[in-house]
Amino acid sequence: MLKSNRELKLIYIVLFAFFAFFLFYPLALVLIRAIQTNGVISINNIIKIVTKERFLISLGNSLKIASLSALISTTLAFFLAYVIHYTHVSKWIKKAINIIAVMPMLMPTITYGFAIIYTFGKQGVFTKLFGFQPFQLYGFNGLLIGYVIYTLPIAFILIKNTMKYVDKKQFVVSIIMGDNGRRRFFHTIFRPLLYTVVIAFIQTFFLSFTDFGIPAAIGGQYEVIASTLYNQMLGSIPNFHNGAVIALVLLIPSIVAVFVVSYIERLNVRYDKISEVALPIYKVKDRICSVFSALILFVVIAVFAVIFILPFVKEWPYNTAFTFQHFIETFQSSNLIDVVKNSFIVALATAVIGTVICYVAAIITARGKMPKFITKSIDFVSTLTNALPGMVLGIGFMFAFKGTNIQNTFTILIICNIVHFFSTPYVMIKNAFMKMNSTWETTGRLLGDSWFATLRKVMIPCSISTVFEMFGYYFINSMVTISAIIFLVGAQTSVITTKIKELQHFAKFTDIFVLSILIFIANVIIKIVMNYLTKKESEKKYV
Repeated sequence: MLKSNRELKLIYIVLFAFFAFFLFYPLALVLIRAIQTNGVISINNIIKIVTKERFLISLGNSLKIASLSALISTTLAFFLAYVIHYTHVSKWIKKAINIIAVMPMLMPTITYGFAIIYTFGKQGVFTKLFGFQPFQLYGFNGLLIGYVIYTLPIAFILIKNTMKYVDKKQFVVSIIMGDNGRRRFFHTIFRPLLYTVVIAFIQTFFLSFTDFGIPAAIGGQYEVIASTLYNQMLGSIPNFHNGAVIALVLLIPSIVAVFVVSYIERLNVRYDKISEVALPIYKVKDRICSVFSALILFVVIAVFAVIFILPFVKEWPYNTAFTFQHFIETFQSSNLIDVVKNSFIVALATAVIGTVICYVAAIITARGKMPKFITKSIDFVSTLTNALPGMVLGIGFMFAFKGTNIQNTFTILIICNIVHFFSTPYVMIKNAFMKMNSTWETTGRLLGDSWFATLRKVMIPCSISTVFEMFGYYFINSMVTISAIIFLVGAQTSVITTKIKELQHFAKFTDIFVLSILIFIANVIIKIVMNYLTKKESEKKYV
């Protein structure tokens, strides 16, 4: 054990050095750039920037639309999760909810805006069907639709996964006790889920507040804080100092979120035992839930359907004849094919290396019997990366590694993605390790195995299904991300999402949708493969 501890401490030193250099150092440079003016430390310029009317308007816009979209997406997610767990709607509706509600995660957010334009815009599918444009698209309305679709999957996964651990026996007891429907709903469903609902609201607010992709496509004159930051850093006249100040402002919700999550932990409800009981059938309620579920799913499908229709149309809306020409031209363009290859290289490398880093970090915290300060430091990195806006991390990397050998290389993109998405895969595997028998290492030692032999023979095989999930998470997020890497790509390392941003300037929306379909297909394949491998490993345990 002493030898394994020494080796784990050495691994921890390497991990700490990695995050010190690629997380804390870039963030420190953002802070220094924000408070330093002409070599002098001062907060006067910060005050000057954050009190400007234009900045306050964009900040107010972001707070307003992020709050509203978080409220809507959390409410819709709660309803869909409720339909799955507390109704007797047909199985095909529940299956459709599980598939369609998470589908937007497989697309880059910048594509959402273009899809909404071609769905509800002046030349959009719905506009052509109805003969009029249903609402003003650019600005608040378009952003709200985009943000709700973007954040719905996250809220749905959080609430649905927690709702299955709510003890349904209390719901039945409440019926027997004669409680009215409102009281029964609040005390047996909503109250036990309040912690998760608040977490879902915070997560969706944060995602909307910091997202850059949707405003880049459909924001119009409705300026939000993320687009303000992008214009400062990569506009016609870049101002890195002002950008650093705005990046610090983007961090404020992250810091607040960390404290709020810690505070509301006391709201979390835990059960000693979860009872599986048959719920009573309410046919009227089931019909209503079926209709509203179908409407929600229809809107999601309607927005994304255009992505899969336009690339097969010669010239929308003037010539709607079927064609494969757009795909042929894309695959004949060496420039676009290189971009696709770059995306796969970055996503695969990020998934492999990131999974290994998360795995060894979780071993240290969950199985290594390390000093508390070591485990707490890794958990702090997880919390920080979970709340850290991608744009802030990207700006920090730009400041830290400009002029170095890794500038504009695949290496900087891969490292940035590994740090950016570290939290969720780390928590996945840490939770898996925590559920394993705590005596395995002791048993292995008594049988003559070293600690690492026990890890290889027992712990890795028992956690391999979680490893597949981690790999899939890293790959999919690396394929769809834009917020951090938009500041880091070079001419030879451009990936699909940054290429989409470039194609926007030339109004090549068909090419954008073709590339988006390629991302979607790649992510679906990875998800299917990882699910298959996970299921196969799970079946082995019961053979």
